[in-house]
Amino acid sequence: MISRRALLASALATATRANDAVSVGVIGTGNRGAFVAAMLHKNTPGRVVALCDIVPEHMESAKKQIGVENPRLYTDFQKLLASDVDALIIATPVFLHAGHFEAAVKSGKHIYIEKPASLDVEGCKRIMRAADAADRKINITFGFQRRYGQVYQKAKQLADSGAIGNIHLGFARFIKSEGLSRSGDPLPMPKTDAEKSAQWGQWKHLGGDLIVENNVHSIDVLNWFLGGHPLSAIGSGGATIPKKGDNRDHNFVAFEYPNGVQGQLSGTTLASPGYRDVVEQFFGPKGTIETSENHWRHFRGPKDETVEKSPRNITIDSVAAFIQRVQSGKPENVGVRAAESTLTAILGRMAMDRRREVTWDEMMKSA
Repeated sequence: MISRRALLASALATATRANDAVSVGVIGTGNRGAFVAAMLHKNTPGRVVALCDIVPEHMESAKKQIGVENPRLYTDFQKLLASDVDALIIATPVFLHAGHFEAAVKSGKHIYIEKPASLDVEGCKRIMRAADAADRKINITFGFQRRYGQVYQKAKQLADSGAIGNIHLGFARFIKSEGLSRSGDPLPMPKTDAEKSAQWGQWKHLGGDLIVENNVHSIDVLNWFLGGHPLSAIGSGGATIPKKGDNRDHNFVAFEYPNGVQGQLSGTTLASPGYRDVVEQFFGPKGTIETSENHWRHFRGPKDETVEKSPRNITIDSVAAFIQRVQSGKPENVGVRAAESTLTAILGRMAMDRRREVTWDEMMKSA
């Protein structure tokens, strides 16, 4: 029988561990890396103590955004991996994700890595192998923050309860304005490592194209609510306005899921300046559920619906959940799931490239 003293000691140890600050290093301190790190540093017990980037100016800007004065600074990510930080935020260019993820797993540190998993099938398979081989004591979280948003979790619980019946159709739209950042006169193909890191968002072979780098958020929600990855896809897309690189600026893909359920994606950056409409909708015989990073909605009938706004930015929900798991010693490893959502986006891209229906098995055998 365990004594009361032993139980008390165990409880105190757990409480102490839960209150300990989690030290975090950031690899890739551009726009997204600095933003995620700031959300974590300002809203959780996690403390950003180290930054790593090949561009020193990025780290100086990130220090101000995060609100940290004297972090350790690295230009070699391997040196950060060898340091004593507890956890990592990885927000490097997509074409570097697989290699950085493999190295991070070997370091034994907790990992929060931005989406997508990779830009091609081979890279996603590397991610899955590394995730499967990872120590089960470490947390592996990808930046599909919708999975952790309070509004999304409430909507998913309602869907699972059968409130709208079986979902007959999922529809996602990711409509936004791109502005001038990626449009304009064509750039020469980047050749040096510095050019690739600076221009990765302009090129399919470095960032994965619009559907993989951006619309994958919506695709992850489709997979989540529809219960897994699709069986096949067919789609169309292209570029309407001149681009600095070769990314598409619009795409429409229909994914066929098991049991004849279809998930449709419409994504574009052609909206007028300032316009944004990013939602997912799930239609059943008894109602409709609509999700977004700003709200969730349960439509039961005309003049009969519930709408609830998100209480905070859902990235805060995501990083807060990550730090809580580190402190509580209750890890998750979503590497395979994140790779499957990325592969779903790649499936859609492949269907557009080949101008025909492409099956999941065909895609997986392509690399």
